[in-house]
Amino acid sequence: MDPKQIEEIMEIIKEFFPENTSIAISDTNEYLYYQPSKKVDLKIKPGDPIKEGSAAHKALSYGQKISSYIEPDVFGVAYYGMSIPLMEEGETKGAITAIFPQKPSAFLTNYITIKIDDCWYPIKHDQVIYLETQLRKTFVKTMSREGYHRLNLSDLELFLAPDSFIRCHRSYIVNIDYIDEIQPDSHSTFLLIMKDGTRIPVSQRYASYFRRSLGF
Repeated sequence: MDPKQIEEIMEIIKEFFPENTSIAISDTNEYLYYQPSKKVDLKIKPGDPIKEGSAAHKALSYGQKISSYIEPDVFGVAYYGMSIPLMEEGETKGAITAIFPQKPSAFLTNYITIKIDDCWYPIKHDQVIYLETQLRKTFVKTMSREGYHRLNLSDLELFLAPDSFIRCHRSYIVNIDYIDEIQPDSHSTFLLIMKDGTRIPVSQRYASYFRRSLGF
């Protein structure tokens, strides 16, 4: 991975992760880039090997996105990591890892509270069909209600169970339980037909990860 590719990746990352997040980029063996934050610093240097038990190691081993608390015996400091494999033509080339001092806990884990007009409604995660970026907020859709959450999509993603929710597009996260049908679309992408009838695209950037995660 050359410096230009890393620079392009970092430009993309800025849109997906909250501020004060440490970022590490690696190939399959060692770290290539590290940007520490004021909140947590793992003291990673380019060229350092990927440590067994780290978030990056888990993502590369499993071949899919992971969100996990990492014990302090790996880097000497505990952290909460979210790591995503980098794919090229179906082959894992490395990983991007977001590093937090601890798992965010701004609200109860099993609920998202959405605003509809002048009222707020707590919604259980398993009732959410999909989430969509709209006007710097997140639109949340259920079978019975739809409204907005104050956090952006990337921030909300940290609170969602990775075995139930999957990001399929820059602007969408869907609940796998509410996917009714997956249709092929142009340029090796897909179109999701949700159980409420909504049609949601799987972008080319997420197509390989989506297929691998759902095993088809």
